[in-house]
Amino acid sequence: MAKIPRNFRLLEELEKGEKGIGDGSCSYGLEDGEDIMMSHWNGTIIGPGHTVHENRIYSLKITCGDHYPEQPPVVQFVSRVNLPFVSQLDGKVDPSKLPVLAHWNRNNSIETVLVEIRREMASFNNRKLPQPPEGSTF
Repeated sequence: MAKIPRNFRLLEELEKGEKGIGDGSCSYGLEDGEDIMMSHWNGTIIGPGHTVHENRIYSLKITCGDHYPEQPPVVQFVSRVNLPFVSQLDGKVDPSKLPVLAHWNRNNSIETVLVEIRREMASFNNRKLPQPPEGSTF
């Protein structure tokens, strides 16, 4: 099977992100519409219900490097959050602690990453973790 070039792949993701995905609990788009390399993205996750994250809106920065989708994007929370895979110093997601990044394959996408982070927020071990004040940022 032929590999889709990086920019075609990112254009597909941009189109999908602009249309909105699933139930609207995760969204993403380019940070700057003039970014012709489509490297810098913003993401949003609405915290899952029945957890300490319920009704919170989390902002993230996603960077797709030159080797994306062969290599995973760099993901960093802008909104403060207490999760085992997020650095409390700068909000960066540790790829080795988040399975979707640790076991990355080129069929994954920005959407996959956001949906998996939200799923982790709702997991038994993370759903009741004490959280920083709402609205605080890294």
